[in-house]
Amino acid sequence: MAKDRFVEIYSQGMTNVEKIIVDRETGVNYLLASSALTVGCGMSVLVDQDGKPVITAVDPLK
Repeated sequence: MAKDRFVEIYSQGMTNVEKIIVDRETGVNYLLASSALTVGCGMSVLVDQDGKPVITAVDPLK
């Protein structure tokens, strides 16, 4: 069975939720934020202090 391309590696909050999602193919980290109070959701690439995408080694995730 094929594994999902994206994996959740961090989550916090109940009403206002923030999650870090990693792309298993590229290792790129994304921040997913949602708010039940405004019924909104947004997703963005996480970047380091130099503005480069945060990359997680993909081997341990497979």
